Amino acid sequence: MTNQTVSDHPASDGPAVDPHLSADHLSADHLTVDRPSPDCPVEITLAALRGRWTTLVVRELFGGARGYGELAAALALSDKVLADRLAQLVAHGVVERVRTPGWPSRVTYTLTPRGERLRGVLDAMWEWGAA
Repeated sequence: MTNQTVSDHPASDGPAVDPHLSADHLSADHLTVDRPSPDCPVEITLAALRGRWTTLVVRELFGGARGYGELAAALALSDKVLADRLAQLVAHGVVERVRTPGWPSRVTYTLTPRGERLRGVLDAMWEWGAA
């Protein structure tokens, strides 16, 4: 097995090789895709993380369950943006919204197991962007 990954690079005559990625991660499906598809795993990930602040909301939740007010204070963003990002993350199964009954009721947000798996994705994105 080689330690190469094929990627499209407009300035090259052939496929570019990234020695940091393994060819084991590629299948024939990866190489034959010619346009974005909503059921593509990469597009699903990008949709879940789309929008400014989304990755920072996830980062805050890596530390454990947080209330809406705690998230708002930590991130200093508008209520509309925070509410939108949390709804998006809940819709994609990244975050769970838990309402505790009582007076007053309390709502907390926590990462689902699917959301916890984003830690490696965000770490990889950080490393890629820093290189």
